[in-house]
Amino acid sequence: MNQSAPKAVAVDTVELRIPAKAEFVSIARLAISAVASRLQFSIEEIEDVKLAVSEALVNAIPRGGERADVICESLPDGLRIRVRNFGGPVQPETLDVSRVDESAAGSLGVFLIRALMDEVSYESHENGTDLVMFKRLPG
Repeated sequence: MNQSAPKAVAVDTVELRIPAKAEFVSIARLAISAVASRLQFSIEEIEDVKLAVSEALVNAIPRGGERADVICESLPDGLRIRVRNFGGPVQPETLDVSRVDESAAGSLGVFLIRALMDEVSYESHENGTDLVMFKRLPG
């Protein structure tokens, strides 16, 4: 029997590596804005994505490491953004965004990210943590 290979999904990827310093967050916002504007997002949705990326970076930078990476993938159904920090791995129990302590530093940022994006998840790797966000295209 002849099986056809699954269709590959076309993905345009933009990767940005910035120093882990607050003054570079605006550069990431500009890059994300440019990528999102190439898709069919409204101005309000683009602003939401920019705010989510800002919050993700502001939360990632104090975790340590010399840099933060922002990987943005344009997909047929939306935009996936990965903010990667290199401050060492995080304990799995701290990755559960549904259990964020409201008094903890950065919890408002996590709340905003979850409210602004359609999907949010954390992935721990040996050198740090990735915050993966997805925003669906309208319609």
